[in-house]
Amino acid sequence: MVGVGDETQGTGRENEAARRRRRAQFLRELTEARELRDRVQPRRAKAARLRHAMRMRTFRW
Repeated sequence: MVGVGDETQGTGRENEAARRRRRAQFLRELTEARELRDRVQPRRAKAARLRHAMRMRTFRW
């Protein structure tokens, strides 16, 4: 039974590493998609930047 627990821990670590790799890949693709959208729709991207700047300006720290 001890061997089963050891395998589970090792697999858990591998699953965690795989999950982190998948998440990193997803975030890279998401960033790339945003950049592409900003290049394709510059007017919308500018409006989004201005809205974000206004939100940040009015946000209370």
